[in-house]
Amino acid sequence: MLPVQAPICILVLAWKDGSAMFERRIETNIEINAPAVRVWALLADFARMPTWNPLIKSNPGNSAQGDRLSVYIAPPGKSGMRFKPTVLTARPERELRWLGHLLIPGVFDGEHYFLLEPIGDGKTRLMQGERFSGLLVGLLSGTLSATEAGFKAMNTALKREAERNGSPNGLDSASF
Repeated sequence: MLPVQAPICILVLAWKDGSAMFERRIETNIEINAPAVRVWALLADFARMPTWNPLIKSNPGNSAQGDRLSVYIAPPGKSGMRFKPTVLTARPERELRWLGHLLIPGVFDGEHYFLLEPIGDGKTRLMQGERFSGLLVGLLSGTLSATEAGFKAMNTALKREAERNGSPNGLDSASF
């Protein structure tokens, strides 16, 4: 049986400081047959992430609030790109959130988030999403469609990796 994922995409025109801005949201979710501690261990291990993640190819840095990351993503069918977001929230086993900008704030901003919800019986619901805003959101909609496909691929890979590993922290001893 394939994992269930429910994508949500919204494109709106918002007003910010008296000027028109576009906003688009992508939200995906998946149920993972592993506890939140295991899912978090995989998400927060940025050094190991590229070994299982088809979207995020490198992410040196730490998952601590205020840290600046250097994330390289390669959405399906698109050229890769590097951006340098700042970690807004890092609540172990609950939430990881970062905010990045293209050039300067307001041109093309992305607030990416991972929300983990324990749902009983050692299972976790992962919600991965991003709120894009700024003047170029409408022009970059093709890239955003590929990004949504990348989120789904990442969710499926995370599910597979978390369910494969049986140790309580989500990592097997062969990883070290």
